[in-house]
Amino acid sequence: MNFSRKIKIAASILSADFSALGDEIQAVEAQGADWVHIDVMDGHFVPNLTIGPEVVGALRKHIRTIMDVHLMIASVDSYIDRFAQAGADVLTAHLEAGPHIHRTLQAIRAADMKAGLALNPGTPAETTFDLIDFVDLICVMSVNPGFGGQNFINVTEKIRKLRAIIGDRPVYIEIDGGINASTASLVAKAGADVLVSGSGIFSGGTIDKPQIYGENICTIRQAAESSLAQ
Repeated sequence: MNFSRKIKIAASILSADFSALGDEIQAVEAQGADWVHIDVMDGHFVPNLTIGPEVVGALRKHIRTIMDVHLMIASVDSYIDRFAQAGADVLTAHLEAGPHIHRTLQAIRAADMKAGLALNPGTPAETTFDLIDFVDLICVMSVNPGFGGQNFINVTEKIRKLRAIIGDRPVYIEIDGGINASTASLVAKAGADVLVSGSGIFSGGTIDKPQIYGENICTIRQAAESSLAQ
């Protein structure tokens, strides 16, 4: 997993057809998605329940790009090895999910995964000051986590602050929530380089009409890249 600041589009399968996730993943990758973003929710840390490590492991064989696993669970530590065994390339834990985030991030790296740190919309950028050398990715939530299809919360100032904190370190800034063509340009210009989109990619398309996924991905990517050229 080579580091690059080039804009990457991560397709969130939370908005895909759950009865055919393997086919959906293959379709969206073929249409240009750079990463596949998988949301794991426990019904405790967030008010929704999705999938666990066994399903994530079953999806691994369909993924040819990067498996980006976002844990919206508390606690995280007892599940790290299971998601490593499931094949996650990036494993992201929420700063708000437990009291020992340093230990969590160190354990993720020790399990041979990239360590991601997620921040809820109300969590300031400054909370990362003492964590920045322990992370490979910071996921900035632009919705309150738990459900797909929510409206974008403007967190562009937080992204700018994080970009300044990160400096030259090889740390991705990922943005998750309400990403479409109009919001992609805002967050990319502020400094985000991994854009997670669910309904923004999957809306209007199906496995039988995957070209719609490709058109949506292209529109989001073009909006983000065009904002960088301004």
